[in-house]
Amino acid sequence: MHDRPSQRYWKSNIALIRILLAIWALVAIFASILFVEPLNAIEIGQIPFGFWIAQQGAIFIFVILIFVYAIRMDVLEKQANDEDNRDSATSNDEL
Repeated sequence: MHDRPSQRYWKSNIALIRILLAIWALVAIFASILFVEPLNAIEIGQIPFGFWIAQQGAIFIFVILIFVYAIRMDVLEKQANDEDNRDSATSNDEL
């Protein structure tokens, strides 16, 4: 049995959210906790890069991921609307 377009849409949406949150968590954990010492060897001005990543980098990554989510969801919504329109046209043809 095939998934309905709305089921495929929500499965894709939730999968995308999981992937993006995993990326954000990995950046936050690895860059600001596990790799902070090597990153602190690099300085921006007089601020250690590891500290900067811990304070600002994860937030910047999160904002970038928001844009990625918005762009990808736009594509998914267009696909779902196209599938709904095809299903409506097919059901109308059967009448």
